Amino acid sequence: MSQNLKNKIEATDISINALLKDQKFYIDYFQREYKWQEKHIKLLIEDLTTTFLKSYQPTDKRPAVANYQSYYLGPIVFSVNPENQKKSIIDGQQRITSITLFLIYLNHLQKEQTDKVSISNLIFSESYGEKSFNMTDEAREPCLKSLFEGGFYKAQENDDETVKNMVERYEDIAESFPEELSTAALPYFIDWFVGNVVIVKITAYSDENAYTIFETMNDRGLNLSPTEMLKGYILSRISDTTQRTELNELWKEQIKILHEYGDAADLGFFQSWFRGKYAESIRPGKAGSENKDFELIGSRFHNWFKDNHKGIFNLKTSDDFYAFFKNQFPFYVKWYMKCWNAKIEFNKDLPHLHYINYWGIADSLQDPLLLSSIKFEDEEEIIIRKLDFTARFIETFTVRRSVNYKKFGQTSIKYTMFNLIKLIRNNDLNLLGQNLAKETFDIEQKWDAINSFGLHGQNRKFVKHLLSRISSHLDIIIGKDNNYSSYHHPNGKQFEIEHLWGNKFNEHKDEFEQELDFKDWRNSIGAMILLPNGTNQSFSSDKYEDKIKHYQKENTYAQTLTEIYYEKNPNFLKSELISELKFKPHPELKKEDITERKRLVQRICEQIWTTKYYKMNEN
Repeated sequence: MSQNLKNKIEATDISINALLKDQKFYIDYFQREYKWQEKHIKLLIEDLTTTFLKSYQPTDKRPAVANYQSYYLGPIVFSVNPENQKKSIIDGQQRITSITLFLIYLNHLQKEQTDKVSISNLIFSESYGEKSFNMTDEAREPCLKSLFEGGFYKAQENDDETVKNMVERYEDIAESFPEELSTAALPYFIDWFVGNVVIVKITAYSDENAYTIFETMNDRGLNLSPTEMLKGYILSRISDTTQRTELNELWKEQIKILHEYGDAADLGFFQSWFRGKYAESIRPGKAGSENKDFELIGSRFHNWFKDNHKGIFNLKTSDDFYAFFKNQFPFYVKWYMKCWNAKIEFNKDLPHLHYINYWGIADSLQDPLLLSSIKFEDEEEIIIRKLDFTARFIETFTVRRSVNYKKFGQTSIKYTMFNLIKLIRNNDLNLLGQNLAKETFDIEQKWDAINSFGLHGQNRKFVKHLLSRISSHLDIIIGKDNNYSSYHHPNGKQFEIEHLWGNKFNEHKDEFEQELDFKDWRNSIGAMILLPNGTNQSFSSDKYEDKIKHYQKENTYAQTLTEIYYEKNPNFLKSELISELKFKPHPELKKEDITERKRLVQRICEQIWTTKYYKMNEN
């Protein structure tokens, strides 16, 4: 290797297309794990789609995309072996992995489109008739292949953290990609994504230089954060030295509390607080519109506060600033963190916060909505009820949309949620209940869609949530504990979706002429339950008549399929809540039985997510 080449460093800004087309990237062992979380991928999708929609007009011709606003995704550092041109990713594999998953999803989404964009060579390359993925890592290959071919991969027990995260992030992409971009606008978006999303590609021809670049980028970033700049401005407005010192100490304490949950938790808090309690406007959805309160808070909340503390906050004097932040700041930190804790660990007083941790809307909408109704003057009991009311509406909204195959990514629902934030802001409990009951009643999507709802490759996460809620609801009715976490939580006893019918079309030809029709019925919500992972695997392919005897040992929802459950529990059907559900055993399972179970699921859903909840809890 020549010394000149060894010392060479190149940096160019290039498109996704130029970065990935027919390329091979190797992932070094030291950074093999893919660790992006749900919030990271959903924020990326939100940023990308929002930027695209600023420029997109349905009347545009496709060549107009070239002049749309660009999006900067950041730098990626490669080390290139000059002898064989082998490229190793030094910094940026999280983004490249995420981009690859997104491309696979977009490619899958456009399969039914007549106007397809050729992007497969950004995902894999072909040499001598052999296809291989551009991200070269043997452990990822089966997952990528399955996602590319069918849009689904079931994680195996021996899969590493990277593969499991890839599966979950792919599901997150499918959930959050806006419906409005999935049809006519899709080829425009794909053109924009591969051509207008910009990356700075930094290439070094020695590992030493590559690592030096990596360390420089990660160790020397000393710019003040928006939180620090907000603090500096607030303290500068307090003239009394004692008050300024006191507030500075209080600020450090509160930020420390927030940082226990992540280095960026303070940013999320201020965005949620200011959006939930003070944002008055949002950018209109038409191209070329100016950012308003909601967007400005999301990107530069310190500047937004500086511009609006007089008009929106009514903070004018030194005493105003001191009193407001001394009282309001720790109050909202406290309840923001209580919400966070209740999402992670089940809290019987705030159960719906736990549910929306698994099936809710984007945090950038969810958290402001939760904080919007509570007030500094509220008693703790009232605050808890308000938070649970609001979380319940969020879950009802997402479940109703999901059973109707409607997405709820931020771009699809942000105007609806922003209007709701303003509607419930500072409501008392009675008014909050009335408003949320009306908003629930007005949700366009209804429960009768259950009849045609079922499992497909991209909604397994939701189906598990729905079955977990149904199963735990029945447990509660008959006097057992709320077992939702046991059914759903990945760290607990692992439950899996059980198909009541094995995947054997030949055994059902008396009712079906086409295998596709059989699979639709097999995957319908009336033909599934939850079973512990080991149990599920041991007899999942057996005939229903052979499996049903095992169900009598499982959860209540599974047991209700068996005749013996009703014999041993004669009072089961007599309780008011159970009687209105109209349970019956199914010793055999034909199409008409599955139809009855689908109707049962609909009745259970109507009972779980009834608007009566708001009235019952007001007393």
